[in-house]
Amino acid sequence: MIPEINYWAVLLAMISSMIVGSIWYTPKVFGTRWAKLANVDMSGSAKSAVWPIVTTLIVSFVTAWVLAGASAIAWHFYEGSFFVSAVVTSILLWAGFTAARFITHDAFEGRPTALTTMNIAHELVTLVIMAVLIGVWPPAGI
Repeated sequence: MIPEINYWAVLLAMISSMIVGSIWYTPKVFGTRWAKLANVDMSGSAKSAVWPIVTTLIVSFVTAWVLAGASAIAWHFYEGSFFVSAVVTSILLWAGFTAARFITHDAFEGRPTALTTMNIAHELVTLVIMAVLIGVWPPAGI
């Protein structure tokens, strides 16, 4: 079975990821605290941010695409609301993969708990917003 995917919703979810990150890590929100905890110098040039932004776009597309496919599979399995399937799937994938992996890696790397918490909270918000967009715009036929 190949899951049905609305690629317009995936693209919108990808863009939402960039918007959430831009807001989350702005100095007036969590950016200054994040930079301090992660030992990141925020005075770099805009040119140095090009590859991280390109990488983020690609990874965000893959994340949204996988979330859309997993949501369609969950919806087929459990039936009910596609929207609920998307949101629940995003939270379960976040807990089982994203949060679990961040916590494990950050513990071994000795990163501050506050940094881990800030980053996994960002990922949760990002995935739930992606899921909302995917959930309200299901593929044709669902």
